[in-house]
Amino acid sequence: MATPALMQNYGNRTLTLVKGEGNYVWDDTGRRYLDALSGIAVCGLGHCHPAVTQALHDQARTLLHVSNLYNIPAQEQLADRLVDLSGMDNVFFSNSGAEANEAAIKLARRLGNERGHAVPKIVVMEGAFHGRTLATLTATGNEKIQQGFAPLPEGFLRVPYNDVAAIEKLAIEHDDIVAVLVEPVQGEGGINVPAPDYLNRLRDLCDRRDWLLMLDEIQTANGRSGKLFAYQHNDILPDVVTTAKGLGNGVPIGACLARGKAAELFTAGSHGSTFGGNPLACRAGLAVLETLEGEWLIERADKLGAQLLEQLRQQLAGCDAVREIRGLGLLVGIELDRPCAELVELARAEGLLINVTAGNVVRLLPPLTLTDAECGQIANTVGTLIKAFTRRAA
Repeated sequence: MATPALMQNYGNRTLTLVKGEGNYVWDDTGRRYLDALSGIAVCGLGHCHPAVTQALHDQARTLLHVSNLYNIPAQEQLADRLVDLSGMDNVFFSNSGAEANEAAIKLARRLGNERGHAVPKIVVMEGAFHGRTLATLTATGNEKIQQGFAPLPEGFLRVPYNDVAAIEKLAIEHDDIVAVLVEPVQGEGGINVPAPDYLNRLRDLCDRRDWLLMLDEIQTANGRSGKLFAYQHNDILPDVVTTAKGLGNGVPIGACLARGKAAELFTAGSHGSTFGGNPLACRAGLAVLETLEGEWLIERADKLGAQLLEQLRQQLAGCDAVREIRGLGLLVGIELDRPCAELVELARAEGLLINVTAGNVVRLLPPLTLTDAECGQIANTVGTLIKAFTRRAA
């Protein structure tokens, strides 16, 4: 099913999904697929989770929208819960991860302007992905998706990921840096997991330089890493952290949380959103957080991630085409020595939905509700397909 009424920015899509339940989706022919992508890390509770469905039903019968000219009880409740769970001070709600990152960038710019910098600088990383608005596209470390959208905003300095020394060097050369924006694990960049103390060293550097440490947890938060937020593995607090994706389990919502001086930068009229923090999205967010805690899914994501990594390593032992198998919680990447986009279709033929990112990395983002048997099924199917693909391509 296709229509010329849609812009063709997503290319030729050949699969039409019409139903979801739990960890599975069905296409328009009735075929079932195990979803190891979760809508790109969105449906962490699986599809049509009863708690989220009930919350949406109840809220839709009551009130969908009033705008941020008025107090919204569900918004206040979700803000209180996020602040309590994150250790941050306050939150701005948006409709997406890109908008949440835009808010973070505006916070840094605001701080820089208050400090008298004509063009305040934000340090960003090679291989990063922060969104597709003009500012977040510029912060993203992918020249291919930037092409055709010049002129891009100024004010970003790029360094290699997982290289604190490179940022230290920038600090000597630039006195107008105000923030570092970084993903705890690079998702679109290929599930790149940094050194265990990377975030700790960045926290120390930002403290010494009086910069904001801004963490993009659009893909890593909401339990996917084995903690509610990935920075909690490092026992630190950022100055700004963004989240979206899994927070609404399919309902569009984003959040930019701030702490300390960053929490005081936005004042009345300095930022806003018509739909951000609407009653429906916030009720979904509350249901997600309650379910994550009540069903011990965050702890299970940590266990399942380790289990999936081990099973994949066993399956692919001796496969020379595999450069590395890496991950944190249920963010798992298998890097090959060659392009492997073809594996997406091969997996689909076996009833499994996966993704290939960065050209040669199989990305697995299954729901946190995955069973042990389904974990084994993913490892067996992916392992078998990769071995067959690399033998044929050799």
